[in-house]
Order: sequence, then C-alpha cells, then structure tokens
Amino acid sequence: QVQLVESGGGLVQPGGSLRLSCAASGSFFSIDTMGWFRQAAGKQRELVATLTSGITNYANSVKGRFTISRDNAKNTVYLQMNSLKPEDTAVYYCNVQGRRFGALYNAWGQGTQVTVSS
Repeated sequence: QVQLVESGGGLVQPGGSLRLSCAASGSFFSIDTMGWFRQAAGKQRELVATLTSGITNYANSVKGRFTISRDNAKNTVYLQMNSLKPEDTAVYYCNVQGRRFGALYNAWGQGTQVTVSS
C-alpha cells in the first residue's frame, strides 16, 4: 500500500505564498504521476497541477502563480503557491499514481486546508 502524508496548509493573506508538501511511502512501488487537486466548499474536486516524466500540467486558474516540483530521492511532491487569491481557498489533496507489484495504484492524501483571507 502506498501512503501519502501532506503538510504545509494554513491561513494566508491575499497575495501571500504557501508551499505544500506530500511524501509518498510504502514498499516496492514506482511513481508515474504526482499531482495536486483541490476542493472548495460546495464544489467538485478539480485538478490543480500534475507532473509526469518531467512534464507539468496546470489548471488555467493557477498558471503563472503555482509551481509543481518533485524530489525523486524523497518521493515527495511540492506545490509552491504564490500570489494567492481568496478563490484559491480549498482543501488541497495530493495524488500519486504508479505501479506496485505490476498493478496500477491511485493514492490520495488526507487533504490540507488552504485559506486565503484578510
């Protein structure tokens, strides 16, 4: 089983920055894609950013403000969020997809709250 532990959420003023981290742990697994999704109150979960084989993909709403990166040695994915806006307020979920014992897996983190407010 692949487990994900997220950290880095919190309360920040508009225009501020936060950095989210998500560490994957387990045994005998490989990682294909690491990414971040978010879910605001009363809305569906939406993609924020993904990283696959060095290729990044961002939601239009965060392009130019958020940066996804990965530390392969630590099996950790980061989301640097700059110029935060109130509409970025949501629970942010880490997502990791890959293979374990030849089978595909799709793991989710527990979620971390990001609140952008003055």
